[in-house]
Amino acid sequence: GSRPARQSRALIIVNTDFCSSAGDVVLGTRRGAKREAEKLSEALSELNYKVKLMHNSTAKEMEDLYQQECSREHGEFFVSIISSHGEEGAVFGSDCKPLQLTRIFRILSPQNCPALAERPKVFFIQLDQGVFLETDSGQPEPCSFSEYLRIPPNTAVMFACSPGYGAFLNPSGSSFLQALLRALDGEERGLALSRLATRLNGDVALRFQARGTFEGCKQMPCFVTNLPREVFPFSAMSESRRLLPCPALQGGPEEEERQPGCKKSQAM
Repeated sequence: GSRPARQSRALIIVNTDFCSSAGDVVLGTRRGAKREAEKLSEALSELNYKVKLMHNSTAKEMEDLYQQECSREHGEFFVSIISSHGEEGAVFGSDCKPLQLTRIFRILSPQNCPALAERPKVFFIQLDQGVFLETDSGQPEPCSFSEYLRIPPNTAVMFACSPGYGAFLNPSGSSFLQALLRALDGEERGLALSRLATRLNGDVALRFQARGTFEGCKQMPCFVTNLPREVFPFSAMSESRRLLPCPALQGGPEEEERQPGCKKSQAM
């Protein structure tokens, strides 16, 4: 018979504890983020991804992880979730050193990573900035945006915050990745990626309202894509999950946009 399709790969990087080379703890511990990443790993495994979950990686280790993906065998999609402290288009390693997001994107560009050239690459990026430290103005640091637009071909990136908004972490994790987790566990997972991104925006804005210093600030995720077509990265299921009954699909205009993985009635 035909060979089974290769599994899509997912790389999740979560940094919760930060020390500089001098041993100083300069960035706050990200409570709740590790458990959240573990749940995301489980959810992606259920959706038939081969998941690599890395905890507390230095900037160099993070760079190497993406480099290694270029020599792996890949399925239809590549998904990566980054959860850490960050600033101005860079993610902090557990050693408090920054790794530029543009560096990650360059590693995965078609020239440097032919293995992923034709495959859609999807990133979900949660960078806490100004979470415990107030800036002079008393406002959350805005995300820098120009860097974010230099993404490689065939790539979509969803950031936890858009310009002028802060990303906030509460003890149970981040509002953005919690929303992603709910989507992967719910029927929205069958939607096209752009529709899913819109749902995540609504979910985060609805549930999140800052207290205290940042009273009145709303978090708003931001979706940047140059995918040439609609993709459905989360509609596949692992064998174990296929045996479960499909969640009831609500009738409506989105019906025909769902992937065939979950049909309304199975013909015998």
